[in-house]
Amino acid sequence: MAAENIKPTRSELMKLKTRIKLAKSGYNLLKKKRDGLILEFFEILKQAKTLRQELTEEYKEALGKINVARTVEGDMVLTSLSLAVKNAPEITLQQKNIMGVVVPKIGHEKQEQGFDRGYGTIASSALIDESTDAFQEVVEKVIKAAEVETAIKKLLQEIEKTKRRVNALEFEVIPRMEEQRKFIQMRLDEMERESVFRLKRIKK
Repeated sequence: MAAENIKPTRSELMKLKTRIKLAKSGYNLLKKKRDGLILEFFEILKQAKTLRQELTEEYKEALGKINVARTVEGDMVLTSLSLAVKNAPEITLQQKNIMGVVVPKIGHEKQEQGFDRGYGTIASSALIDESTDAFQEVVEKVIKAAEVETAIKKLLQEIEKTKRRVNALEFEVIPRMEEQRKFIQMRLDEMERESVFRLKRIKK
């Protein structure tokens, strides 16, 4: 259909203006959400870096302690005590919300010393207990690191999705509606001038 044959109405123009207003409002909200998510992402990224450094240091320390225990007590004693451990730590999964993004919250039940771990204090020694405590700290740090790094991945996915929506509104949807608005306004103005011209001819 030729452009000059299209006859829009004032009602259509008002509806389009309302849609443009809503699109711009949504665009501003999404921009704020994107910026907020990016700030949260970098805060959690700092935590992740710190956790990784701590995990590396604690793992090295735990390895050092277990090697000392192996040297003093012997591998057979450590193997025997490890086989006595029957209760594995229980992991609990919950959820928390970061700016509308649901991320996991991982908890666990801490294993206490001695009999609660499955072996008695008589069969053990201070070196073995220190090694066990050190590796328990490593496990706790691994769980925390898993929680933080999963949150990072989910936030990154949401940031990318929000960025795509912001860009679509900014560079496609809003400009297209603005062009439509201009066209409708132009046609309405032309129709009004034509109407005035016809009235003048009729009067003559």
